[in-house]
Amino acid sequence: MAIIRPFKGLRPPTEIAKDLACLPYDVMNSIEAAEMAEGKENSLLHITKAEIDCPEGTDIHSETVYNKSVENFKRFQEEGWLVQDEEARYYIYAQTMNGRTQYGIVGAAACDDYHNGIIKKHELTRPDKEEDRMILTRYLNANIEPVFFSYKAVPEIDAIVESIVKSQEADYDFVAEDGFGHHFWSIRDAETNKKIEELFTTKVPATYVADGHHRTAAAALIGNEKKSQNPNHTGNESYNYFMAVHFPDNQLQIIDYNRVVKDLNGLSEADFIEKLKEGFEVEKMGAEIYKPSALHEFSMYLNGDWYKLTAKEGTYDDNDPIGVLDVTILSNQILTPVLDIQDLRTSKRIDFVGGIRGLGELKKRVDSGEMEVAFALFPVSMQQLINIADSGNIMPPKTTWFEPKLRSGLVIHKLD
Repeated sequence: MAIIRPFKGLRPPTEIAKDLACLPYDVMNSIEAAEMAEGKENSLLHITKAEIDCPEGTDIHSETVYNKSVENFKRFQEEGWLVQDEEARYYIYAQTMNGRTQYGIVGAAACDDYHNGIIKKHELTRPDKEEDRMILTRYLNANIEPVFFSYKAVPEIDAIVESIVKSQEADYDFVAEDGFGHHFWSIRDAETNKKIEELFTTKVPATYVADGHHRTAAAALIGNEKKSQNPNHTGNESYNYFMAVHFPDNQLQIIDYNRVVKDLNGLSEADFIEKLKEGFEVEKMGAEIYKPSALHEFSMYLNGDWYKLTAKEGTYDDNDPIGVLDVTILSNQILTPVLDIQDLRTSKRIDFVGGIRGLGELKKRVDSGEMEVAFALFPVSMQQLINIADSGNIMPPKTTWFEPKLRSGLVIHKLD
């Protein structure tokens, strides 16, 4: 069963929470971070992207940048921009997008659960990205940004969350510059915190990494590292845990993750479409944007027209958690055999576009001449993600896109 504990969060005062909170470090570059932090001396970007306070051209992985992060983290606490709660507690973090709100429990997940498979993953991680987050965690001695987890919904936990949200004023409640709402409650009642911990340990057999695989791996590895360095290790130290927001699976919605390709691998448009007919029913839909409406249905944009592609029976396996995925069908039927894209992770001829940008972005990139053809996919379901994680399989690259992204800075977990 999952171990998720309350912790003494380090948090901003209500009046500066909106300015301090920021998007995750990995969804922007240094120039964009500097623009986002402009005029906001207490933006958390001064800690998570500290190169914005260093001389132009400074290597973002240099000791100079990490030391600046530490300096800024210390200053934020000295200035009272981050203040630690006196008692360990859980928190509720809700997000609103397009009139729909999802409610997560912020708690400290156990590093051991990651190593023993209680925390399940569906993506591969890269050692270089893990190491970057490990270095920053070592320097700050804190989980500065949360990871995004899910779990199979538990009605008793839902009822507690609903009760608190209805009866207690939010600590933070704001709409960010992207139009998404963020709402945050601190659970102060000791009995309620105790009940939540009990429900996780008795009702939640596993949790699932939705977004933040590299931060999760880095946090778990740091826990092991600190354990090995402490001759008086007991297992109760804060470094044995890391911060995660846990959302019930029935509240989450995965957004499509689409593909654009630079060329047709030497084929004419007519020959390319003929080859597609071997695995798909192909229907020309015209110039108006066409969005897939069901599993195993794709849309394609090519030379000013949209096409509906419906995978033929026999091109997929609904009993195979990987074989049933539309990203698998697209790769097996088009990208690999027809367009000769053998490795999605390394090929320079393909790019990926999150569905949050809309299908107009696919059209734009093809019409500009940058890309030759675009494919839009029906989004993966949470149940498909859970099936893959439970079976120990790994999804193909760039399969899931979660939105909105968690804001960093609403609460921080210190490791000492």
